[in-house]
Amino acid sequence: MARAALSAAPSNPRLLRVALLLLLLVASGQRAAGAPVATELRCQCLQTLQGIHPKNIQSVNVKAPGPHCAETEVIATLKNGQKACLNPASPMVQKIIEKILNK
Repeated sequence: MARAALSAAPSNPRLLRVALLLLLLVASGQRAAGAPVATELRCQCLQTLQGIHPKNIQSVNVKAPGPHCAETEVIATLKNGQKACLNPASPMVQKIIEKILNK
């Protein structure tokens, strides 16, 4: 009986490790499902264009500075489906935004 207890002892820590690993995976999976995506917690525009021809723009999204990013971001969705970050300080971009606001 003592042998059975000794041989069972080393497998218990392994079983315990497996159970804890599974518990951690399940817990982290549930937390990740409700957690915001990492890209929402930082600026989306790492590089900006000085301007783009207004005929190519389908829509423009202006994001105000906030906890996710200290800069104002101007993201244009182009007619071909691509997104382009525009420099909000550029005179051409300011004219594009004014035209959209006036419509």
